Amino acid sequence: MQQLWQQLLAPVLESVRYATLASYTWAEPRLLLLIPAIPLLFVVRWLLAHRRRSKLGVAFVKGQIPRDWSTLLRFLPDVVLGLSMAFALVALARPQRTDERVVQTGEGIDVLLVLDVSGSMELQDLRPNRLEAAKRVAKEFIDGRQGDRIGLVVFAGDAYSLAPLTTDYDLLRDDLEGLRLGMIPNDGTAIGTALGVATNRLRDSRSRSKVCILISDGENTAGSLDPLTAAQLAHAYGLKIYTIGLGQDGLVPYGTDETGRPRFVQTRLDETTMRQISQAGEGQFFRATDNAALRQVFRQIDKFEKSEIKQTRYRNTKDYYRIYLFWSLGFWLLWLGLKNTFLTNALED
Repeated sequence: MQQLWQQLLAPVLESVRYATLASYTWAEPRLLLLIPAIPLLFVVRWLLAHRRRSKLGVAFVKGQIPRDWSTLLRFLPDVVLGLSMAFALVALARPQRTDERVVQTGEGIDVLLVLDVSGSMELQDLRPNRLEAAKRVAKEFIDGRQGDRIGLVVFAGDAYSLAPLTTDYDLLRDDLEGLRLGMIPNDGTAIGTALGVATNRLRDSRSRSKVCILISDGENTAGSLDPLTAAQLAHAYGLKIYTIGLGQDGLVPYGTDETGRPRFVQTRLDETTMRQISQAGEGQFFRATDNAALRQVFRQIDKFEKSEIKQTRYRNTKDYYRIYLFWSLGFWLLWLGLKNTFLTNALED
């Protein structure tokens, strides 16, 4: 019998817990603001009754009547009525929970970011330097994709596949954040080798579109594979190549000297080769000489290469007002019962 009562009372007690009430969304949340006003109704009622009440100037007993805890029971009907009104307001506010399910249909594309991490990426014509600017904008690009598999290849004098094609964008952002200058001991700019690694990664992909985004700031100075030959090979496997040339030509800032004055070094981008690579891959070449231009380049590529992903949202909203309505009716019936007992002051009512 005791176990049966516990099973019956458990959902009732659960409904009045703070955690349960906080988990709802409310169709009419403004009605909840009226709950603190309920005690004021009883105060106003008491004040009005006190003003109308006639007073007798006769004392029937000598001294003061002794106080007893049982005198507090006369407030019980008002407490029960207040609870009934509070639960009625909760029910009228319509507590709800919404279960939303998203179903994706369509096919994403495969995107491979090929990023230069050679020593020249430390130059500061992009802020705070070329590598950090490229990392920041690449993360923004990843944030804007949905349903696409994205991978990461890094290169200097050698090239390595750092992250496989994946939709785990948190993992990609962590890999991008971990990129640093000097992480590849053999310095240089092996653009051809990097494209070869990218082709090897994407050639078995069955995606309808395979995109390679090459980001570099120099000319091919390392590796045994010619960049143009690598681009043609990549195109033969269906890769579309976008190339982004970072930085300005000429003297660019590079730290400070011993006296604290800005130091400048000479740099040059092999724009001709970068253009030829993009043409061979039926893509496009972009030049980014500052942070704003680099961000705009990624926005353009994002518009060019869109996935055909469609989302269907299913929303199922369930109301939970009934249990609070039952609470309100229960307290209301209890109040009606108490009005017919000794607890009610007939003179006031």
